[in-house]
Amino acid sequence: MPYFDAASSAPLHPVARQALQASLDEGWADPARLYREGRRARLLLDAAREAAAEAVGCRPDELSFTSSGTRAVHSGIYGSLSGRRRVGRHLAVSAVEHSSVLHSAASHEADGGAVTEVAVDRTGRVSPDAYAAALRPHTALACLQSANHEVGTLQPVAEVAEACRAAGVPLLVDAAQSLAWGPVEGAWSILAASAHKWGGPAGVGLLAVRKGVRFAPQGPADERESGRAAGFENIPAIVAAAASLRAVRAEAEAESARLRGLVERIRTRVVELVPDVEVVGDPVRRLPHLVTFSCLYVDGETLLHELDRAEFSVSSGSSCTSSTLTPSHVLRAMGVLSEGNVRVSLPLGTAAEEVDRFLDVLPGVVASVRTKLGAPVATAGPADAEEFVVDSLGRLCPIPVIELAKAIGNVPVGGVVTVLADDEAARLDIPAWCEMRGQEYLGEHPAEGGTAYRVRRVS
Repeated sequence: MPYFDAASSAPLHPVARQALQASLDEGWADPARLYREGRRARLLLDAAREAAAEAVGCRPDELSFTSSGTRAVHSGIYGSLSGRRRVGRHLAVSAVEHSSVLHSAASHEADGGAVTEVAVDRTGRVSPDAYAAALRPHTALACLQSANHEVGTLQPVAEVAEACRAAGVPLLVDAAQSLAWGPVEGAWSILAASAHKWGGPAGVGLLAVRKGVRFAPQGPADERESGRAAGFENIPAIVAAAASLRAVRAEAEAESARLRGLVERIRTRVVELVPDVEVVGDPVRRLPHLVTFSCLYVDGETLLHELDRAEFSVSSGSSCTSSTLTPSHVLRAMGVLSEGNVRVSLPLGTAAEEVDRFLDVLPGVVASVRTKLGAPVATAGPADAEEFVVDSLGRLCPIPVIELAKAIGNVPVGGVVTVLADDEAARLDIPAWCEMRGQEYLGEHPAEGGTAYRVRRVS
């Protein structure tokens, strides 16, 4: 069964499995002890730290191992904010950061701090100038991911790092998605990553803090990992994480070129094979193994279930697959279609035949889901009504957009369709539908029980 969700968690690399099994026999003792078993464990830990630091591009004494990538992000943000508290309490983040960053920002704001979210363009990329403009004299920390986890867009980290350096602000980079492909360029100050993203075991994160960065670890003092990660180190998992990072880096150049070709095939063919599809993310400045697209008139949860039945494991940012029933914050910030969203992220070693079979299966799956939902198959001809109201209150995505698509033929060119909806996804998906179908989005206003979205028929 093809597994196409490496951005969530990559399969355990064979090198990681070997290193884990070997170090279970050698690395079980306390590395802080001076007896033989402790010294052996310390040697393994130090070697792993040196290997990981080399891959990150920092000094070994700047790198700490944490219990997860999320813990590394939280520790990095809180430690930096605390260390620079005298400077101020302003935090700058991009609007498409991982939830671990945005949750930290929300917690900081609830505690009286200030947060600025820097907007992104339709490809999911921040402007270095816009990010520089968000910095303040009292900015304590800036955060920017190296690559987006949902759409694969690479961020201009080097340019933003230079703007931060000029402003005297440390930059924290979430490198979880990109570290397998190479070191993060630029003068970053703090870096966080997670081993299970590159084929290491879950439960190991990396936190690198450059010398000279004011940093105050939070929580009770602990003597391990420079005080930045309390508790006994999981040496077997750490050794496996470092070994697998070194291994994937050795394969990165060849696999990057090969997977980029497979992803380009998906990007090109999906719009040819499936009507009404929007491929999102930067088409050039992107991760080599990841592609995301959204399908009009499709229930994302049903689509993922049907693909699973066809033996393909993929992910989604669609609100239809979320327990909160709100669209992905990344897709929302980009202003792109969220319904029927599919993220394909290929693990190392993915065969071309698997991608070809996915492209063979996808059109039929999408068509089947659309048929079940009663999606329009053709646009109706001109009609006489100047105004038409669609009541989709109480109905979830993609129904409001499906009803809009059916109703647009009930008004003449220049006529207006008003969609009444209370599903949060409609706020994103209706404007996205208008852009895809060449219709004019007139805006929204409150209505009894929900929101009214107005669309003018252009053609």
